[in-house]
Amino acid sequence: MSRVSIIIPFYNCPFIDQAIESALNQTYKNVEVIVVNDGSTEYSEKIIPFKSQIRYLEKENGGTASALNLGIKNSTGDYFTWLSSDDIYYKDKVLKQLTFMKEKNAYFSYTNYSLINADNHDIAQMAGKYFNNKIDVLQNLRNENHINGCTVMMKMQVFSAIGIFNENLKFTQDYDFWLRALQNYEIYYLHDQLVKYRVHNRMGTRRFSEYLIKEVEILRERYDDKLIRIINHEKKHMKN
Repeated sequence: MSRVSIIIPFYNCPFIDQAIESALNQTYKNVEVIVVNDGSTEYSEKIIPFKSQIRYLEKENGGTASALNLGIKNSTGDYFTWLSSDDIYYKDKVLKQLTFMKEKNAYFSYTNYSLINADNHDIAQMAGKYFNNKIDVLQNLRNENHINGCTVMMKMQVFSAIGIFNENLKFTQDYDFWLRALQNYEIYYLHDQLVKYRVHNRMGTRRFSEYLIKEVEILRERYDDKLIRIINHEKKHMKN
């Protein structure tokens, strides 16, 4: 059985216990749950009841990318998944996505997701954007990141091939990684909601939206020409 590493970066998040519980309660049992405490000053006590069931790492605060990278370097899995400390996996997330990837012989995949609020109440079902063909996916990625990082599953070999997350990017390290990955791998999409994405007042995308927008502009300048070339290649391939 393939081993799946679930890496949970944690920084002052009151929902960390719910995230860990959802990772440990997967129907697919060959998982390792790695929690990386990124210099938290609050809520670390919520991890204590789970310490015998997880791998627990601590580091100085350096941001999500640095926490993910430390988890990756200490993982033993064949596959990587990422779970934000304020989100929740559906119990069959790993099983369904791993089965899908093996059927497709995929190195990289992502799924849809639902929305919940701070009280775990449902807000929306199938809330993610999805597209019918590869060209539309690529066209959308030129403008925005519609791939929710917690829905992604990858073979660990991807990191060996293209590197790990860029620690200089504090808010768009995931977007940057997807734009690198799609230059080397097919991006497979599973039309199933397997993550509960939490919308709340403390979420980083709300608190630091100004900085996020600036980083997105940097990535557009860096990758747009490459994306256009890939899109044009796909269009030619379709005609042939």
